This record gives sequence, C-alpha cells and structure tokens, in this order.
Amino acid sequence: MARTEGDTWDLASSVGATATSVAATRAFASREPAALIADPYAAVLVEAVGLPHFIKVARGEIDFDSDPLFGAQLMREQIATRTRFFDDFFTEATRDGIAQAVILASGLDTRAYRLDWPTGTVVYEVDQPSVIEFKSRVLAEAGATPTAERRTVGVDLREDWAAALRAAGFDDTAPTAWIAEGLLIYLPPDAQDRLLDHITELSPPGSRLATEHMDAKALTGDWAKAMTERARRHGSDVNLEELFYNGPRTSAAEHLRTRGWEVDILPTAQAYAANGFEPPKNDLMAMIGDSGYLTARKG
Repeated sequence: MARTEGDTWDLASSVGATATSVAATRAFASREPAALIADPYAAVLVEAVGLPHFIKVARGEIDFDSDPLFGAQLMREQIATRTRFFDDFFTEATRDGIAQAVILASGLDTRAYRLDWPTGTVVYEVDQPSVIEFKSRVLAEAGATPTAERRTVGVDLREDWAAALRAAGFDDTAPTAWIAEGLLIYLPPDAQDRLLDHITELSPPGSRLATEHMDAKALTGDWAKAMTERARRHGSDVNLEELFYNGPRTSAAEHLRTRGWEVDILPTAQAYAANGFEPPKNDLMAMIGDSGYLTARKG
C-alpha cells in the first residue's frame, strides 16, 4: 500500500512490516554458529506478529543462496554489520558517561533488553502506541526483563513527539545518545529535516546521534525496486518502492552540520571490514554508492 499523509500501520503492514522483516533477519543471523550478533528476542517477536514469510526467515527455512542479488551469507553479514554499529554506538556513549538514550521508531528493537547498560541508564523507546504495546506485551509474556530503565513513548513521529518524550521524563538538559535506525528513508525530505531539528533542540552539548548515511545516488528508487523483487522471489509481499521516499533531499550529514553537529561517516565497505567481513562487490553495492553509517556529536 502506497504511503499517504497520516497513514497508520501495525507490525504486519506497511512500514511496520519492515520492522518485522529486520527482526526476522536478526533472528536468522543469530542462529549462525559463532554469530557476530545475538538477539534472543527477535524470533519471539516475529513469531508473535505471525507473518508466515518472516517466520520462515527467522527459522532459517528459506534458501537464499541461489538468489542473484545476494545470498544468505551476505544477508547475515549485512544485518550483523548494521546491528553492531548501533549496538557499539550505545555502548561507547554510555561508557563515556551518557546516561540517557532514545530509540526513535523503535519498532521491534530489543536493545533495552539485550545490551549491558550501565546502572542508572534510562532508555526511551518512541513509536506508534500499538507497536509499543505489542512489543511490551509479547516480551513480558516471554519473561524478558529490560536491562535498563525502559520508558516507552507511544506517539507518531509526525506528531509532537518531543512533548510526549518530555512528558515521559526526558531531561533535555542532559546529554543524550539518539539512534534513528532504518528511519530516515521512510520520511519525506521535509519531515526528515524537522526530525533532525527536533533532535537538535532536545540535545545539549555532548549529545550524540547515529543513523544511516544515504548517498544521494542511492535515492533513485533502483535499490528499492531490486530489494522488492528479491523479497518477492522468496514469498514476501512487502513493496519497498511504495514505502520509501526517493528523490532529492538534503543529506542528514549536511543538515546536521548546519545545526552545529560534528559528523563522521563510516562507509559501508569500512563497516564490513571492521567486522572481519569482505566488503561485498555486487550490483547491490553499486546501487548504494558511498552510503554507510553516520555518527554525530553536538558541540
């Protein structure tokens, strides 16, 4: 279903299904012997959502190795690289004394349950109310316990989420570590800029932000089309072409620099190499160009 202004979703439809897809891939990667990542809750959440395709992915029941775009090993390496980047971001930020973390569009993110947070850390999860309720309920029923003080903020990011965050106890005078994983491409260009402006307003000096860096050349829609076709070959009906906002936009790096942030970009090839993986050299990498991962610090 194509995006519309004010559209809503659950974890089995539209943008919500992409969160389930990512969780299924984390579960799949966690099954590998000596896996680089371990998410013991991803499969539980995917099973509870109940979409047959993603359940098969999580269980390792789909043969991806014959796929012409990329196979199972690259699939595991991609999600491991992405997950470790954001895991390490929080680990380093809290090690350096930041005690307040915010996960925007938290979806089926389980970091509040699986990371080793220092005592006293508060983790805010921001997402639509139904998504927050679902994850909280399923993990509670599974006996999972947060490893930090977890505070949920059920609000649409197109609404006044900053006010809702403050109402949940967020301290905008304290340095904060923010992540926006897999989020910006689902926002129209102006909404992306507003989100980054709100983060800036809420971030005193010493705050940090991590998100993906998208090369402008990758925003043509070719990547979304290729990934949609791959998904359909394996039984998924998620259409990324309808969900992404392609076309011109100011890069997050450029926008943040104009707002006083110091920005570093980790190219995709370097991120793979840092985890001991051979950087992929295929059509997919050619499509994403110089994309990678962004870390910003507020001076």
